[in-house]
Amino acid sequence: MTAPAPDSPAWFKSSFSGGEQDCIEVAGTSGALYVRDSKDKTGPTLAFTPTEFSSFVGYVSRLEV
Repeated sequence: MTAPAPDSPAWFKSSFSGGEQDCIEVAGTSGALYVRDSKDKTGPTLAFTPTEFSSFVGYVSRLEV
């Protein structure tokens, strides 16, 4: 779901991102994890419960690129 992120989350990128192209940033609170495009910091933010985020990461890790 698209949701507003917390006021001052600690956003981070994976050390595997290799730069600004095709990257996402993630921030977390006690009840949700937020994902945004690193190139559009004021754009839409996705919110996931911890269970949803775990499922998302599991799915992405199984993709063959």
